[in-house]
Amino acid sequence: MYTINHTKTTIEILNSEKTVFAEIRINDGASLQKLILSGNTLIKDLSPLEYKNTYASSVLFPFANRIKDGVYSYEDKNYKFPINEVPNNNALHGLVFNKTFKIIDEDSTKDSASVKLLYKEDKKSDGFPFTYSIQLEYILTETSLDLNVTVINTDAKSFPFTLGWHPYFLSNNLHESSLAFESSKKMAFSKRMITTGTISNPDNSEIKIKDKQLDDCWQLDKTKVVFTTPKYNLVINSTEKDSFLQAYTPPLANVIAIEPTTGVSDSFNNKIGLKTLNPKETYQLNWNLKLN
Repeated sequence: MYTINHTKTTIEILNSEKTVFAEIRINDGASLQKLILSGNTLIKDLSPLEYKNTYASSVLFPFANRIKDGVYSYEDKNYKFPINEVPNNNALHGLVFNKTFKIIDEDSTKDSASVKLLYKEDKKSDGFPFTYSIQLEYILTETSLDLNVTVINTDAKSFPFTLGWHPYFLSNNLHESSLAFESSKKMAFSKRMITTGTISNPDNSEIKIKDKQLDDCWQLDKTKVVFTTPKYNLVINSTEKDSFLQAYTPPLANVIAIEPTTGVSDSFNNKIGLKTLNPKETYQLNWNLKLN
């Protein structure tokens, strides 16, 4: 049987066998801070690294990654997001990573548990003068986690957006781990990690991580990504056909960020992966983690 427990700032989901556990931090964008499936620790607290710097497991909306100088134009008007990557003068990872979500539904059974959380933005900011709601639904089983994301444009005007997820996964030996996916195009970056274009993907279909310092982005030909470690194999998938993969190795041993996104850095300007949501319309996607 699955149990859902609450504190003022967190939701904990666990099964009676203690082989499944999840911790969701409500005040940090309803981000998934801990995850155990089938007794395997996939996501853990990144201490001493701080959430304000890692954005660990945050959902990235209305843009994933960076926007150069925070500026963009939409429908002949100019806007500027706050700069929160000061050394590179970029806007980084959207606007909901530090928002407080509200629990609107939960359910637990013998074989699974789910929780739905909602954030409504009713105030129009200078950088993104539109209203919207974003709902996150986490569903856990013994071997899987689904994250269903629903964005609704509650404004009277359309707005641009991309969407991403920033989980960091634990390996008992990252040097002996690998990433496998199908991609024919890779993003080219400036020194400020701003996308300058696409190049033919020089990487093999399987990247052996070893001592690589990754901060790379690929356009996926197929949405399936496989993270293979000495202890577990994890399949990461998305319902969004036009998907990208960002991989980043932080200054912490045996941890890697594997980030599915619908766009790339500076997508509000280069338009790569950029989508538009019209008034009252809904956008939905699913990210799925499955132990293989």
